[in-house]
Amino acid sequence: MTETADPRERLLAEVAALPSMPGVYRYFDAAGNVLYVGKARNLKKRVASYFQKDHGGTRIGTMVGRIARLETTVVRSEAEALLLENNLIKTLNPRFNILFRDDKSYPYLKISGTRTGDAAASAAARFPRVSYYRGAVDRRHRYFGPYPNAWAVKQTIQLVQKVFRLRTCEDTVYAHRTRPCLLYQIQRCTAPCVGFVSAEDYARDVFDAERFLLGDADAVVHDLQAKMMAWAEALEFEKAAELRNRISALSKVLHQQAMDESSLSASDRDVDVLAVKVAGGRACVNLAMVRGGRHLGDRAYFPAHVDEGVAFHADDFDDPVPDGDAATAPSRRDPEVQVLEAFLAQHYAGQPVPPLLVTSHAVDEALVAALVEAAKTRVRAVHQPREQRRIWLEMAVKGAELALARLLAEEGSQRERTRALAEALDLAIDDLDALHIECFDISHTAGEATQASCVVYHHHAMQGAEYRRFNIDGITPGDDYAAMRQVLTRRYARLAEAVAAGTASGKHRLPDLVLVDGGRGQVSMAREVFEELGLDLSLIVGVEKGEGRKVGLEELVFADGRPKVYLGHDSAALMLVAQIRDEAHRFAITGMRAKRAKVRTGGSALEDIPGVGPRKRARLLQRFGGVRGVGSASVDDLASVDGISRALAEEIYRALH
Repeated sequence: MTETADPRERLLAEVAALPSMPGVYRYFDAAGNVLYVGKARNLKKRVASYFQKDHGGTRIGTMVGRIARLETTVVRSEAEALLLENNLIKTLNPRFNILFRDDKSYPYLKISGTRTGDAAASAAARFPRVSYYRGAVDRRHRYFGPYPNAWAVKQTIQLVQKVFRLRTCEDTVYAHRTRPCLLYQIQRCTAPCVGFVSAEDYARDVFDAERFLLGDADAVVHDLQAKMMAWAEALEFEKAAELRNRISALSKVLHQQAMDESSLSASDRDVDVLAVKVAGGRACVNLAMVRGGRHLGDRAYFPAHVDEGVAFHADDFDDPVPDGDAATAPSRRDPEVQVLEAFLAQHYAGQPVPPLLVTSHAVDEALVAALVEAAKTRVRAVHQPREQRRIWLEMAVKGAELALARLLAEEGSQRERTRALAEALDLAIDDLDALHIECFDISHTAGEATQASCVVYHHHAMQGAEYRRFNIDGITPGDDYAAMRQVLTRRYARLAEAVAAGTASGKHRLPDLVLVDGGRGQVSMAREVFEELGLDLSLIVGVEKGEGRKVGLEELVFADGRPKVYLGHDSAALMLVAQIRDEAHRFAITGMRAKRAKVRTGGSALEDIPGVGPRKRARLLQRFGGVRGVGSASVDDLASVDGISRALAEEIYRALH
């Protein structure tokens, strides 16, 4: 059979050959960019519907006109299709899918080590430490959470310190203490480091803390009260008073939570409450977390591509409505339901699912089944809760409304700033959302640890994932002009080649505006670089400090010969320029300080000592807490470190004194 030369006919032939089985399909444009990822119970029927219908000038019609090829994956069930679809959405970032980005993992409260008081374990391991933790879990330790934010974890740690008095110090600090620290003095730790509490008593405190974190607070209070009465009967009134204070602190927290746990079953004390609000072309999903019956707080998520995803997904129901479901079927096409279902599928693809989900809208049963399959445990979804769960949901709905209103207000202000800057500089931009600005700054300390930063602004927001830092080498220390030449050349040399070849597009294109933090000198250097690369000089704008270097008096300097411009201290355009410039400065100086600290505390003095390689240096720094601690150590202390011989310890001591 001869292959047809018409790409559209070839695409339709592929569609006709698709199987009538469940699966996932991906659409790509001519440049290979993924446009949309979808799932279907019947691949052939679902995919064919896009090419058989007349979508007119809708978003779907625009997208269908850009489809150059498709890929499909056949699966065994609709649940498998749902899971695969949303894994691909998170990986491929399609232009026409509702997409939730979550670049931060959830924090946990961690209780490390063993709880048995085993004499064979190390001293630190026999007295577990409570700490804030974010990352992959280790089965040797206990983790509680996840928590919606770092603040919630730290508040819980403070409570655990106050009531159960568990240690929070690092193992290295714990191993070298000779007297109790301030936390013991203020009754936030029982000082196991100096033997003020036995391993058995400490293990009981750890056990009580774990029970409290798991939601069994009533039993903990009951046991503490029994111990208090026992100490009182034994005339140990000081110890009884100490337990009384602990009970009081714990009861106060439980009262503040105001949770009517009598309405919760044991399996329902871990709950995620999800409320969605859609308005102004944006959406917010507010996730409130309840663990052990305690409301830990909430976290708002704002998806990208809401308008495109909603329009596209509304047409993505390829099966007839079963009898009796006609009244409820339209709700599945509501924007709120689509956003909520997208969140559930994408969020829990990489997160543990609690046994109960309370949602503001009813979600597809197939989606819940997919979550059950992925979690390998029982999961229920309730959208019309009662009693305490209803209170939680009302709180989450209110939180979603407030967060979305705040976002729309901020975006409206930011959009106006973008428009004001485009008008002030007379930028020929048809789509303000696509206005792409890059800003550069140089930072160093008297020529040490020179770094350049490049920050990126588009779609009315700073794009942190696109920031770049450049280590500057081979220049005279402190020569900011040479540093600017180097960073601009490194940033735009390849782009200039792509522009000359006509292949620059998408993310790999020149910005619409290049800001440099500096006046005529820095602008002149940027001009030289752009002339050498053959780039448009009108892109370059310098931000020059005003009279007295006062904020609000900055002037804009142009590389193409235009006269300087003062926008006015209350100008929205200047506010945006200052925002971007300040972000470039912040990003540069934090990078420079980190680099400088690495050089200084990374053991530059240790690096010069023969026989002290990276491993031995790391052991020394970890054991003594830094170069200063190594310098304060005796020869005997140095020789006690694994891998450090007596002769090498003497050599290190001589080098540091």
